Amino acid sequence: MRDLELPGRSLAISRNAMAATSHPASTLAALDIMKAGGNAIDAAIAACAVQCVVEAGSTGIGGDCFVLHSRGGSTDVIAYNGSGRTPAAATLDWYEKAGITTLERHSPHVVTVPGAIDAWTRLNKDHGRLPLSEILASAIAYARDGYALTPRVAYDLAAQRDLLIQDPNAAATFLVGGQAPPAGTVQRQPALAETFEAIGREGRDAFYRGEIAREMVDYLKAAGGLHTLDDFAAAEGEYVKPISASFRGRTVYECPPNGQGVIALLIMKILERFQPKGGPLAVENLHIELEATRLAYAARDRFLADPSKAEVPVEHLLSDKLADELAGMIDPQRALDPLPAIPGGAEHKDTVYISVVDKDRNAVSFINSIFSPYGSGLMTKKSGVLFHNRGQSFVLKQGHPNAIAPRKRPMHTIIPGMLAENGRVVMPFGVMGGHYQAMGHAHFLAKLFDHGLDLQEAIDLPRLFPLPGTNTVETESRLRDSVGAALTARGFDVQPPKSPMGGAQAIWIDWEKGTLTGGSDPRKDGCALGY
Repeated sequence: MRDLELPGRSLAISRNAMAATSHPASTLAALDIMKAGGNAIDAAIAACAVQCVVEAGSTGIGGDCFVLHSRGGSTDVIAYNGSGRTPAAATLDWYEKAGITTLERHSPHVVTVPGAIDAWTRLNKDHGRLPLSEILASAIAYARDGYALTPRVAYDLAAQRDLLIQDPNAAATFLVGGQAPPAGTVQRQPALAETFEAIGREGRDAFYRGEIAREMVDYLKAAGGLHTLDDFAAAEGEYVKPISASFRGRTVYECPPNGQGVIALLIMKILERFQPKGGPLAVENLHIELEATRLAYAARDRFLADPSKAEVPVEHLLSDKLADELAGMIDPQRALDPLPAIPGGAEHKDTVYISVVDKDRNAVSFINSIFSPYGSGLMTKKSGVLFHNRGQSFVLKQGHPNAIAPRKRPMHTIIPGMLAENGRVVMPFGVMGGHYQAMGHAHFLAKLFDHGLDLQEAIDLPRLFPLPGTNTVETESRLRDSVGAALTARGFDVQPPKSPMGGAQAIWIDWEKGTLTGGSDPRKDGCALGY
């Protein structure tokens, strides 16, 4: 039990249903939908739609979506990949001839066709109960009538002022007199409200065909993009088979590549080769976590790509052989410098993660992202679509598996997680924060099962993250104070994070007691609530 003398959130506990999100309005929207007869899928979509309005710097309909869904607690987990593809004209040769050597954030070339609306409409049609118009009603009301900026949203907005000022539509929507407004300011997005209404009436075609699609294509083309109406009309996500691995006697499910869920599982497999020593923040344990992460991310950057366009050796990445080899490279006393080559086989960003469990114990792990805070900063005027910058994950290098190519999906950082034990799903969970997410999954589960922390305690713990390909470790202040010197002595370059390190939500299903327990990250504005 949490020490009552220490500050911190209490766990949320309920009997019937629960939602955990990074914004209070989103959590309430999910609960309202379930009280109205909707299920966990409906509630997650409603929650995400609200966040596309009230937490626009973290997510939007101009982004992508990945989902894991358990029906009634079954381990026959459904996975959906709602990530978008590049335009058909996006060949590596075109970029070389155009003299483009880097994919800049504020550029149409980092905008793949958004996949979120495809995912929402498909999942609602196949697994939901309520009509999309009812599910989107709260988001429409917030966009049209107004919402007040919460503290973390205002912080992110201020940090991205210089990006948003570059686009007249984004500046007019989010800034006041060219400056970021403070928390408590009321904002409105009437153009986005009309787009949501159209999607509620007409479904996915309202977004990928017709007037809204035409405006998005015209806007991106005017900025120099390669997008066409055919690219938007062809947009389609897919159901995929989840991947899984055991961790401390439980089964962890992740979405397969092009997402980095396989890297979260690889980190866990490496950690299983070590026994924890001391407390959850003991430098000995943190050292192993850092090195496992550095090695696994090196494997990510070598292998991970769109499996429909490149060979991604998932079996190799999940093999005991690779985990044994990588674990054997770790010196428990000293950071690896430089990192060794990864055996072959066949920065912080923004996102929202939503965890929902309904009264029938349908469990949904739902993540929706525009990548960097406020994405590319590019925004249409009439439809109010803020585009992501996910294409920055591509590589402009011939022969690399993640090289940009026509109708290709980039390597994705966003990963929903699902945990099972004793043959039933017990926890949808997720961690926000771009590249941090794979380490975040492993870090969170290790604190639960190696050290016996509850959900909220594990979420509250201070974090650290090794920047991929370096020995630099971004470390929150509480950890810098307690173990910073020890990590430096071991060869790590300890630095403060450039921005708040992610966020997390989780809901635990207690099948014996018939209760739900939820936790939500204090680094964000949200909460876990149930009824």
